[in-house]
Amino acid sequence: MRPLDPRLLRYAHAARQFLLIGALLGFAQTLVVIAFAWLLTRAITLTVAGEPLSTIMPTLAALAGVVVLRSVLIWLLEVAANRGAAQVKSQLRARVMTKLAERGPDWVASQQSARLSTVVTTGLDALDNYFARYLPQLLLTMIATPILIAVVLWQDLASGLTVIIVIPLIPVFMILIGKVTQSVQQEQWQALQRLSTGFLDVVGGLGTLKIYGRERRQFDRIRSITEEYRTRTMKVLRVSFLSGFVLELAASLSVALLAVSIGLRLIDGALLLGVGLFVLLLAPEAFLPLRQVGAQFHAAADGLAAAEELFTILDDDSIATVATVSTADAAAGAGLAAPHAGQLGQAAGALRLAGVTVRRGDSVVIHQLHADFAPGQLSVLRGVSGVGKSTLVAALLGFVPYTGALTLGGVAVTAGAPRPWLAWAGQRPGLFRGTVAENVALGAASAEPGLIVQALDWAGAAEVLPSNVLGVNGDGLSGGQAQRVGAARAIYRALATECHVLILDEPSSALDSDAEAGLLAGLRHLADQGRVVIVVSHRPAVVAAADHVIELQELIHV
Repeated sequence: MRPLDPRLLRYAHAARQFLLIGALLGFAQTLVVIAFAWLLTRAITLTVAGEPLSTIMPTLAALAGVVVLRSVLIWLLEVAANRGAAQVKSQLRARVMTKLAERGPDWVASQQSARLSTVVTTGLDALDNYFARYLPQLLLTMIATPILIAVVLWQDLASGLTVIIVIPLIPVFMILIGKVTQSVQQEQWQALQRLSTGFLDVVGGLGTLKIYGRERRQFDRIRSITEEYRTRTMKVLRVSFLSGFVLELAASLSVALLAVSIGLRLIDGALLLGVGLFVLLLAPEAFLPLRQVGAQFHAAADGLAAAEELFTILDDDSIATVATVSTADAAAGAGLAAPHAGQLGQAAGALRLAGVTVRRGDSVVIHQLHADFAPGQLSVLRGVSGVGKSTLVAALLGFVPYTGALTLGGVAVTAGAPRPWLAWAGQRPGLFRGTVAENVALGAASAEPGLIVQALDWAGAAEVLPSNVLGVNGDGLSGGQAQRVGAARAIYRALATECHVLILDEPSSALDSDAEAGLLAGLRHLADQGRVVIVVSHRPAVVAAADHVIELQELIHV
């Protein structure tokens, strides 16, 4: 990532606001630095000239005011940086979560969950240092350094030329050290991702490892990865301290060279004391922002590495873009109605698939499928494992690109359109920490207790109290109860928002016969209300209760 990546400004408008505020504060701080050097020079020259204290006091008072003003400006810049960092992180997180939602669970499941979590949480938190330390110094370098060099040139041409000649040494050292820093920082970031992924894998499979007596080997593996991360971190710190020393040495030698030149000219009378002292006070301030940019680059390196990965996710539209015939085009070719604003939200009628083809990479999973799902019927979609049942559901949800025509009540459903008419529950319940009621009413503006109880009842989970508090991933419920609460969430959405289509993917795979019968009775109630109810299942009881069964056949690839 570059020192100021344009993608940061494109994806987070708060960054543009901070740059504007930071530039104004940096310019004001530069003027205050010049005023401070001039007032201090005047106070010293008046004192050397033997002026009385009454003559010097106004200058000292102004100097004290400038010191206070500079402190206030530094504080304001820090506050603006911290607020800007918080706003930018919030906007970037919102954008990446929206992008992940657009790509859908199919794409997210193909990625390392620990990697995504690390980038969105710990990685973005490291942007605090980028905004609070690095970016303010970068702004001061762009604003303060040119202005201060111009003032030095105006006061003393020889000193100004000396500064112009020696100041490029610092960027040269910065570039050389920056390449090393970038390399070791990337290695540290990769080590952190390996540690996060390895730890998550061990925690997820700890029960299996314990049963087979393999937990000790995983303990050694985690310890090895942790030691690698510690080593990488210490290497980054070593490079940081070394680079700080080199930059300080270069700046100190440059100021010393300037001081020797000024001192010699003061001795032979070629330079006035006021001019020499003023230039000598400004010279370190001209070097300071540039020196701090190099020093603070290390503090911001974690955030830059995480932001680079995040921008890669945001920039890649290959998954979200459908490069095939759209549903709207196919529907138009079949003489079907095009959707109007809000029309699908109130649509009622059959859900129809006409020549729907779904691909996974270069492989065709569903080929030219024609199917009708009528309202008022319980439709079951079945087939052998791997035939493409879940893939078809993902296509109906809009998460997987497809070709062909998909219509609801004769109205075409476009590929990327919202689906307010659809309620869905997947194979995994996807429960969160909180009460059962909060999980059932997930996404609703306000929960309706009566509907929550009804949804649990129709899902065959009447014994589960809405007030029960769950842990992470639905901890506190059995597998079957969690599955029924997940189904209740879809049923609640269908009841609360008048969804016309309900899709459940293997909702009874972990249920006994009594619980399954309760769920099927609830689904029958929903179908009797005139909804399209689609259940993906291979369970005999579900197939026996169906009004309409669609069997997917496995494609033979030659």
